Amino acid sequence: MALTSPRRTALSDQVITELRNQITSGAWPVGSRIPTEPELVEQLGVARNTVREAVRALAHNGLLDIRQGSGTYVAATSELAGVMHRRFAGADPLHIAELRSTLESSAARLAAERRTDRDLGQLESLLARREAAWAAGEAEPFVAADAALHMAVVAASHNEVLTAVYADLGQVLHDWLRHDVGQELRPEDHMDHARLVAAIRAGDAETAAREAASYALACLADRV
Repeated sequence: MALTSPRRTALSDQVITELRNQITSGAWPVGSRIPTEPELVEQLGVARNTVREAVRALAHNGLLDIRQGSGTYVAATSELAGVMHRRFAGADPLHIAELRSTLESSAARLAAERRTDRDLGQLESLLARREAAWAAGEAEPFVAADAALHMAVVAASHNEVLTAVYADLGQVLHDWLRHDVGQELRPEDHMDHARLVAAIRAGDAETAAREAASYALACLADRV
């Protein structure tokens, strides 16, 4: 990680851009701790105050979370994702479930019509990963695998706007799922996602939409 053309724009702006790139590229995933201030100073070759200013700016925009005594963590993948997380983190669970159901159903319908061989390979791989995590009884890896599978279904819709909106809501939905799953995976809570993947593979838009729509509302029923 190094800056280019340091005289062309303000250094702080370049540092902000570089840090944002690390986040949006996935080099620093959501929830991970970013390098310390001295490490960033050494990597970027700029003054401590410049790094501090950039980190504070990204924290203000919702991408970073500064935790005193612990470090700075990635909170969202974009400014909009950060705003959505703050805005909807405490929303009515019914409204979150209805939103998930609507977005995922529409995406699954489109995915059944537009999926490519590459999409299908990704879905099969993520489904296997999800089931392996469940079988191992590993709650956090299961939540991550389940969220990744749902994101892959939305991406298979090949609707860039729908995919971007869903991705920006991702942390809210991920937190909601983590709350539902809890610390222990119970056999009675398992939801079969194989039918969804099979429907997308078969090009069965109606079944895919119906399957996708049911998951969030079923989780809500279990919650209440």
